[in-house]
Amino acid sequence: MRSLSVALCVNSTIINQTMFRVELDQPGNALMIGYAGNVNAEEAHRCAQEVQVALAKVQPGFRLLVDLTELESMQMACSPVIGRIMEMCNAAGVAEVLRIIPDPTRDIGLQIMSFFHYANDVYIRTCLSAAEAEEMLQLDPAIRFGQKTRQT
Repeated sequence: MRSLSVALCVNSTIINQTMFRVELDQPGNALMIGYAGNVNAEEAHRCAQEVQVALAKVQPGFRLLVDLTELESMQMACSPVIGRIMEMCNAAGVAEVLRIIPDPTRDIGLQIMSFFHYANDVYIRTCLSAAEAEEMLQLDPAIRFGQKTRQT
């Protein structure tokens, strides 16, 4: 089985690669944001700029994958920027958010922030691994979206 990032990035464009990664899969109408290492506010702002560029190329109903597998820490000053990224994705018509957070202590408040920055009909799921996220993506959307609740 291919890793999730590979599965989502077939025919994709890597937009930037630093302490964050923004990848666009236009044919699959998916956007991936990955964070690694110790992310500071300046990097979060650059990430938001790259996400804004990518969002111009997705269609409403797109999928967002957020991968925190390699994240070690994120400064508190990143919080408003992350909220802005969520709002930009919401305005662009995100339908589904899959998060990979292998260590619950790395959930940098995303679950709580989601309630304030995403519409109620956005399907949000947190997975412990890329393999679990891959399984979720393989499910028929009717099954995947069967429960329109914000799950962890």
